[in-house]
Amino acid sequence: MTDETAKGPARESLTQILGGRRGAIDASIPPAAFVVGWLASAQSIAWGAGVAIGVAVLLGAYRLIRGDKARAVVVSLAAVVIAALIAMHTGRAEDFFLLQLFSNAASALLFAASIAVRWPLLGVIVGLLLGQKTRWRRDPALLRAYSWASGVWVLQYLLRVVVYGLLWWTGQVVALGVARTVLSWPLVAATVAVSGWVLYRSLPAEHPGLRLAKDPGAGESENGPGS
Repeated sequence: MTDETAKGPARESLTQILGGRRGAIDASIPPAAFVVGWLASAQSIAWGAGVAIGVAVLLGAYRLIRGDKARAVVVSLAAVVIAALIAMHTGRAEDFFLLQLFSNAASALLFAASIAVRWPLLGVIVGLLLGQKTRWRRDPALLRAYSWASGVWVLQYLLRVVVYGLLWWTGQVVALGVARTVLSWPLVAATVAVSGWVLYRSLPAEHPGLRLAKDPGAGESENGPGS
């Protein structure tokens, strides 16, 4: 028996399962385009909005050409258009980032609530990606581990809310554009890595891994996070 066999199957990283780097990078480009257009046009919100929407359309066309789903492209484009309309309606350039602020606040609340009701969203997402549906919930160790790991995602969204909120409150448009880029893929990558570490550290050493959830059977009950 080899050392690899004795240790059991290698555990794939959460990064390999989730992926999504391209989408996170692409999402940060239209906000940066808005700031560039706004600055280049002597702080014209209309020009900044036009540049952001134009860039979003070009990105959407590129995504469709490379085979991305049309629904995801439409949602991304709609988010840019709505953000632009909000800024044009209020006459405040910083309000272009208001939708992002609210969406991160909602995401933080949603992830926190999912932990509280013992349906951690990270487990739901990974379960769907692995084709497990909800079978992972019958494994108390996985349920607990996904709950702890989902907490890392709550912190990610809260960090964005704090940073975006402070910059929005003080009207720092350029800083908001920079923060939108820095807190996009780099933060997502860090969150995936840290939550993956927390996830596997929370599992017993003998646990078979994410793809092989252990069914405790009818005689055992599920334990909630932190039990």
